[in-house]
Amino acid sequence: MKIETQRLILRKLEEKDVERMFLLDSNPEVMKYLGVPVLTEQSESLNVIRMIQKQYEENGVGRLAVIEKEAGLLIGWSGLKLLTEEINGYKNVLDLGYRYLPESWGKGYALEAAEASLELGFHQMKAEIIYAHAHSGNERSNHILKKLGFEKTGEFTEPDGICNWYELKREKYLQ
Repeated sequence: MKIETQRLILRKLEEKDVERMFLLDSNPEVMKYLGVPVLTEQSESLNVIRMIQKQYEENGVGRLAVIEKEAGLLIGWSGLKLLTEEINGYKNVLDLGYRYLPESWGKGYALEAAEASLELGFHQMKAEIIYAHAHSGNERSNHILKKLGFEKTGEFTEPDGICNWYELKREKYLQ
């Protein structure tokens, strides 16, 4: 699976991505609203990559590495995954998510990659609804989801605070 946009390449995560993934996973700013501690060992990021690779095999979908074409570097990950563990009462639904290194923030990469992921979800996978969630304090992520056309349909409590729950229906996306 490989998706190309104007400035980005989205592809399956590979073990060779471990160093750049660790930059994400060990960054307190990146991990601030995720309710999980920063990783301290590169081997932990390798385990994350292997878990996502397992999702590709078992579910046919998973988060993708986001490579900035010009520099050829992994700047984050984005994409759809099948929620196999319940979140906010939902399970076995497609969820849009993303995470980027701070130096990539504010450049439109999250929006560009998310648009490509929605295209995949609604056109190729024929999804009826795609869900997303973001910590209520994460203004950037909430802004991106609204800009993509997601509608906030609820809130739920996580150990680190309130999260907003979003959905985007196929008919709205195709308008």
